[in-house]
Amino acid sequence: MHDVYREFFDKALDLKILKPASEADACIKLTGYPQGLPSWEIQGGAGAFKSVYFWKEYDEVLKGFIDFYRTFFSQVSTHNAPMLPDVYFPEEVGSVLLFNNDFMKTAKKVRDHCIVDAKYANAIRWQPAFKQIIYRNDAGKLIVTISQNSIGNAITELLGVVVNRVPDAAAYSRCEAALIGRMTEVRRRLIEADLGEGVATAYWPKE
Repeated sequence: MHDVYREFFDKALDLKILKPASEADACIKLTGYPQGLPSWEIQGGAGAFKSVYFWKEYDEVLKGFIDFYRTFFSQVSTHNAPMLPDVYFPEEVGSVLLFNNDFMKTAKKVRDHCIVDAKYANAIRWQPAFKQIIYRNDAGKLIVTISQNSIGNAITELLGVVVNRVPDAAAYSRCEAALIGRMTEVRRRLIEADLGEGVATAYWPKE
C-alpha cells in the first residue's frame, strides 16, 4: 500500500511550510531510516518552530495518518464498511482510499487472515500508537515523518541500534540516579509547558 499511502497524504494535505521530501532526501544512509515513509522537509529549518502555522501543519500530518489507519482497519473489520463519520479528510478518504483496489484488497487479505488465525488477529489489532518524529537528514535538513508504532521503537530505528540487554544490577545502580534525574527534568518541563500531567508513584511526587 506504499503508493496509496503517499497519494493520500499528497492529496489530503495542503502544506506551505512542510515540503514533501523524496526518499533519497529523507533517508539517513547509515540506518536507512525512515525506510520510504512519507516525509516532509521543514522549510526555514528550526526557525519554523516559532511559527504557530508550522505546528498546525504538523498536526495536519497526524490527522492524515489517523484517517488512513482508521479507514484501513474499518475495512479490515467490516467488508465494504461505509466511511467513518468523523474523518478529517472525507473527500480524500472517499476518492483515494475507498476507491483504491490495492487498499481494499489488502484490507480483505488481512481480514481473511484474522478469521482463521486468532493469534495474528490479536497481533495486528488497531492500537492508537504512532511515532511522529523530527530529525536531521544527512544534509542537516530537518525532516518530519510519521508511522504507526511506539516512540521507543522510533528512536531505535532512527539510531539503527539493536540493544543487547544484559542484567547487571550493579552497573544500573551506578547510572540510575543520573538517569532518573534527567527523566524527571524532562517530565518537569513537559508539565511546565502544559503538555501533560504528572502521575505520582512510590518514587516521586505528582509534581
